[in-house]
Amino acid sequence: MVDMHWLRQSAKGGLHSLVEWVWPSRSLVSGDRGGQGPGVAPEELARLIFLQAGCRLCARPLEAVWSPDAVCPACLAKPPPWDEARAAVLYDEVSRPIVLNLKHGGRREGLEILCRWMVHAGRDMLESTDYLVPVPLHYRRLVRRGFNQSAWLAQGVSRQTGRSLLVDGLVRWRHTPSQAGKTLRQRRRNVAGAFAVRPRHRSSIEGRRITLIDDVMTTGATARACCRALRQAGAQKINLLMLARVVRAYDVTI
Repeated sequence: MVDMHWLRQSAKGGLHSLVEWVWPSRSLVSGDRGGQGPGVAPEELARLIFLQAGCRLCARPLEAVWSPDAVCPACLAKPPPWDEARAAVLYDEVSRPIVLNLKHGGRREGLEILCRWMVHAGRDMLESTDYLVPVPLHYRRLVRRGFNQSAWLAQGVSRQTGRSLLVDGLVRWRHTPSQAGKTLRQRRRNVAGAFAVRPRHRSSIEGRRITLIDDVMTTGATARACCRALRQAGAQKINLLMLARVVRAYDVTI
């Protein structure tokens, strides 16, 4: 009698071997081939800076004595439009390949690991989240790129936590140039009014606790514009969870 379970497992093993032969596993940091699957080697992991102690409003790392309610001077002076923020890692020369390979290269084989980092960073916020909403791309950029990395991250966080997902809760209805290379004021002006809650999701957003998912935050201009749209739709609470956080010498995220 044929053991169907054995056959299925053998087929899966054969497919995995074929995939590894065609697309061998690479380190998410160095890109080196080898290992038991996509991931981060221990020596690479030690070089990543995980943001476990930071400002609860913008996730900026704090050098002084930290507490869960710690707030940085910039946020004390002018609080951001969201309620709380968490980031998994600092965006630097070590994490940059991870972010760029996901954002521009479409490499999703390490998504489970990246989402695990995000879930760990935002576990307190996620417990009270009603809906996860990714930062959207304009349809022109989505067609050209073929994917939305923030939606991938939101889907992964949803799978790992069981939180409900509105993958198209927000729409980027106005096409805007890339934010790269722009000043804070230019970034804010570039995305002002670019986002809206889809009409069919307004009833889901109203009165709910939303966690906005993004890949990386530089100045917070995009998140600010998204939050404005969510507030207008009646969101009760808006938290921000991202994979990586850019920190500059004179960083202002609001």
